[in-house]
Amino acid sequence: MSQQAGYSPSFKRPAEIMRMRRKRARSDAGPSGQSSTDSPGQSGSSPACVRPFSPGPLFNTQNRSGGGIKRRNPFANIENTFSPKKKLHIYNEEEHAVDSYKKPTEKEGDEETSTRKESLSFTTMLTEAEKREDISSKNNFSEDDSLFEEQEEDIKTPLLKSPQAIAPASIAVPVCTEYPADWSLKTRLLFTSPLTLSWAEQPKAQEEALGLSQHCRAQFSSLPHSVQDPKSCSELRCAFQQSLVYWQHPSLPWLSMFPRINAERSFTGKSTPWAQDATLQQSLMREWSVSLSSLYSLLKSRLCPYFYLCSYQFTVLFRAAGLGGSASITALISPTTRGFREAMKAEGIEFSLPLVEERKKSREQQEEEKEPKEKEEMCSDLTEDADCQTHDDDDDDEDGSFSWLKEMGVQDKIKKPDGITIQLRKEGHAVSLDHKPESVVCVEGSHTFTLINFLINCKSIVAAAGSQAGLPPTLLAPVAFRGATMCTLKGRSVNGKTQVGSTYQNISSLEITGPILPSSLHTITTLLRPAQKGNFSAALYSHTPTAVMNIQTNEQQVTGGSVDLSGCGLHPSSIQQLQQPSGLGKTALTHISMKNYSYTWKN
Repeated sequence: MSQQAGYSPSFKRPAEIMRMRRKRARSDAGPSGQSSTDSPGQSGSSPACVRPFSPGPLFNTQNRSGGGIKRRNPFANIENTFSPKKKLHIYNEEEHAVDSYKKPTEKEGDEETSTRKESLSFTTMLTEAEKREDISSKNNFSEDDSLFEEQEEDIKTPLLKSPQAIAPASIAVPVCTEYPADWSLKTRLLFTSPLTLSWAEQPKAQEEALGLSQHCRAQFSSLPHSVQDPKSCSELRCAFQQSLVYWQHPSLPWLSMFPRINAERSFTGKSTPWAQDATLQQSLMREWSVSLSSLYSLLKSRLCPYFYLCSYQFTVLFRAAGLGGSASITALISPTTRGFREAMKAEGIEFSLPLVEERKKSREQQEEEKEPKEKEEMCSDLTEDADCQTHDDDDDDEDGSFSWLKEMGVQDKIKKPDGITIQLRKEGHAVSLDHKPESVVCVEGSHTFTLINFLINCKSIVAAAGSQAGLPPTLLAPVAFRGATMCTLKGRSVNGKTQVGSTYQNISSLEITGPILPSSLHTITTLLRPAQKGNFSAALYSHTPTAVMNIQTNEQQVTGGSVDLSGCGLHPSSIQQLQQPSGLGKTALTHISMKNYSYTWKN
């Protein structure tokens, strides 16, 4: 095949072209001193100066169809001859092309044989020259070489990124799939979402019936991660109706039985036939006592996870063993009074004041860290009859000794306080706790059974006068118990628009009212996650006296799952959440937000 003048079958990248030029310059500066502009044919006699400017054997003038000397392509790279394997591959292609398109004559065959011999000797010399060139290139490595060889090195070795070079998008944001358990009772929930929430109201008769049946049988349906059309998803609507169910005693349709504290207005003007009828009051209390005993039996058997007792003065939360991080049955009472606590002591009920003890320990630690020496000096200066007093209000103790008046000689001129005054001063701190969050009482273990008997026989648990006179406390539970009435929370959705900057966006809201139990809150938010595609927010309104019930009850903690609560009638995910200690202290959740399936909250 005839080859055009100036044609070269190889062409490399610009980086290799620059490398070719530098190596050609080094070869020109060799010991032979021959110029790089000499023709390749003239350099064939000197072995040291053998350096062709294009790959492949040099053909004589008479063997070339185009005539003349083969011109060097200025873009050809000497690096083409770096690998003998690659060089021989080029020879084979060129020879194959000649054999394919031109059948050589006998004379040309002899010349081709001599050319191949010349190519083999040329290859041997070229290999030796490449070895010398590799050694010289290592010794003469320059800054320019590093610039152009960087591209080739990147292909061979992977690039190690520094921590600063990692893009923020490549770091996975931690996803919070759960919020802390909140044991406070809620009176209202307000959910908002950019997607419609109208699917949550006006269920079909079959969907409502199936939801109530699933609640009674403790059956739960599994939902996908994302629901495309919530309004047409029957499983979602049934599960939502199931989450709205709670059980209550007593249940009077014309009266709102929750909340009971500071709720005189809701009872004023309503018919209360038991207020002046002692027989009717006894009948109501008898049925109430049976319901309370039934609830405690279910709680002890772990068939009921928790229940609330709401009176006109205080609220009691009973929790089964294994919930809230506690290994035994616990009861929290808030708020309390000094008289109520004294009555419990008289009945032999052991209890603790967690917030008072916590504040006492924190103050003692602060005093020990700040003024350990001053305490020792103060105690050493006191007489043997006087007590070593600290400045803590909780440990304020009077010894009743007035010996210092005798030393001054004025014991007869100053009126001494009587015993009643001293007793009131001692109990002043206990009285100051009344009706405050710090007055919360914790009862644990077997003393909770004694507490049940105390509440049944306690006359002060029922109001003697006022709009709630003669009405027993309200019992609330997530599962059925004796004498209970099935009730459902009220839901209402509204679609509207909200202003975001200079534009208006669609927003949907869902309002739920009633005594909202902790498990109901968790179940509702679990259903909204797939229905709203992981984007919604909720404003929570707590019953204030119950906000303190998120405190730690005791030091003995139980690991999650060690107590079997599978038969308590709650969803497994709700059980898992309620088993963990709350961590909210004496506060309650006020806002929950989910964005991209990740929770944030405020308390």
